[in-house]
Amino acid sequence: MAKVEIYTKAFCGFCFRAKALLEGKGVDFEEYDITMGGPKRQEMLERAPGRTTVPQIFIDGRHIGGCDDLQALEARGGLDPLLA
Repeated sequence: MAKVEIYTKAFCGFCFRAKALLEGKGVDFEEYDITMGGPKRQEMLERAPGRTTVPQIFIDGRHIGGCDDLQALEARGGLDPLLA
């Protein structure tokens, strides 16, 4: 299975929805909580240039984007092949 990473913040509705979609598919993911900033926030900014919002999602190192991007990928049938 693919390696999935997601940068999140506490109390973020978009983060909750993205995680719920992944969990609904039985996907294990590595979650990085950047609520308080720190080195993981800086890492996210470097990996997703120009993106400062959460969540930011990566599948096998490929930047997928945020919650809306993940949902759009799912809607057009592109998520499952990436997760395989």
